Amino acid sequence: MDYQLKKIVLTGGPCAGKTTALVKVIDHFSSLGFKVFTIPEVPTMFAQAGMDYLTTNHEFFYQGEIATLQEQLGLEDKFTQIAQTVKEPAVIVCDRGAMDISAYMDADMWNDITGRVGTSTPELLGRYDAVLHLVSAADGAEEFYTTANNKERSEGLEKARTLDKRVINAWSGHPHLRVINNHVDFDTKINRVLKEISAVLGLPQPITEERKYIVEVVGDMPQTIDSDIVQTYLVADPDSEVRLRRRIWPGGKRVNVHTMKKTVGHNQQVETERQVSNALYESLLSQADPYRHTIYKKRKSFIWKGQYFELDTYQRQLQGLVILETKGITDTESVNFPPFLKVVKDITGDANYYNYNLALRH
Repeated sequence: MDYQLKKIVLTGGPCAGKTTALVKVIDHFSSLGFKVFTIPEVPTMFAQAGMDYLTTNHEFFYQGEIATLQEQLGLEDKFTQIAQTVKEPAVIVCDRGAMDISAYMDADMWNDITGRVGTSTPELLGRYDAVLHLVSAADGAEEFYTTANNKERSEGLEKARTLDKRVINAWSGHPHLRVINNHVDFDTKINRVLKEISAVLGLPQPITEERKYIVEVVGDMPQTIDSDIVQTYLVADPDSEVRLRRRIWPGGKRVNVHTMKKTVGHNQQVETERQVSNALYESLLSQADPYRHTIYKKRKSFIWKGQYFELDTYQRQLQGLVILETKGITDTESVNFPPFLKVVKDITGDANYYNYNLALRH
């Protein structure tokens, strides 16, 4: 099979719309000539078979989680082998993935369980080409939150919001994590899923502008996912933009990603991402564009009223610049600006504030 098989995780908090999204994904990409394989949600299978993830019996929980992880990996590996036998291009979509399991326990137990299974968090993150997290309806779309479509679900709204954030945090080390917002129109949420998967499959996508604002922090922020980003642009062809990014989380976890954006046609772009080793990262730095500075910034990622935001505080030569970027909010929707941020200027579509241009040496 010449086409490179892709494995994608569809995850999210309770009542996020995954079940409906999976149906749409199968239908849409099958119609485009892809063979779509779906891995079922393993914890739900186990719960239906008698596993109790809310038990106070430590050994019962521990053994059940080991078995859950083993079954998850086993199903993925078997279907990867099967997918490699088909003649058409294939894609595997997992209804949750291995890292979801870690959201339900502390870090020590997770490290113990992965060690028992013979794997690790970096290895598990590396199994997947992309992770799409659908935000729970409990955050920003409360009127649609229900437990009726999954009898194994019993979360209240606040617990569901907390779990949503724990799941995002579990996947935060993945280089292609995309958070899919809640929208007034659920079809918009589904279309964003289809768009993100299309991008992973290398299908040309319309060039869209994420909304960006210069802001000031004027109050205490809620719980955020914090990281440091070092972004270096490499020498590239005129119709391409090549970026090397290192992202570092508290505790020393780091991920290096090589990204190429190539313009095809009038308003379309193909973007490819790959994770690179520390050795290759250091080697690629020799190709740094001499006309551009390296960009350093501190990022805080968070959800506010069902919308996902990234707040970047720039360092060094761009000290003092703070930019808020929204993710996946349509042109017809209002931005739910949090009260702890003051908008100074709307810079959506302003090329002067593209990172590629902010890096220019003057």
